[in-house]
Amino acid sequence: MQKEIIQDNKYVELMYKTVDKKTGSILTHIEYPLGYVHGVSEALSKEVTAELDGRSVGDIIEVPIDGRKLFGDRDESLVFTDAIENVPEEYREIGITITMENEKGEPKNFVVTRMDDKTLTVDGNHPLCGRDIIFVLEVTLVRDATDEEIAIGGKADPTLEEILENAEEDK
Repeated sequence: MQKEIIQDNKYVELMYKTVDKKTGSILTHIEYPLGYVHGVSEALSKEVTAELDGRSVGDIIEVPIDGRKLFGDRDESLVFTDAIENVPEEYREIGITITMENEKGEPKNFVVTRMDDKTLTVDGNHPLCGRDIIFVLEVTLVRDATDEEIAIGGKADPTLEEILENAEEDK
């Protein structure tokens, strides 16, 4: 059987992680595959999709990305520390996202990054800003995309018929 290769109008699933180029530490990773239609979806940057062209299931690629270009430089004015008693209980957990609004009513996400008995710190910078990072991607699936997937750029919700078919196969 011939291996499917990534090209336009192929449905592709990837596992990926981002690694800090300087420290080698994993910054983010996904637990479930990311699916998209190659050449249609803009879910991935042009640099990444160019590297995926011609690849097949099992291939692992590393794409260096300048986080400053994608997410900007780090802005320390977006880091705030406050007394913990001023922070509602539900936000007292490292990693939780808090959405706040500025004077114009525009929303901005902040992540709780530090906490101790007296203070809590939130950071409004994108976690990858100002860093040199490497996207490590593993191709887990390549197949022809359906017309519906091409139209929406990603995996279509299963039809009732497909759900029933899968239920029959599982018996």
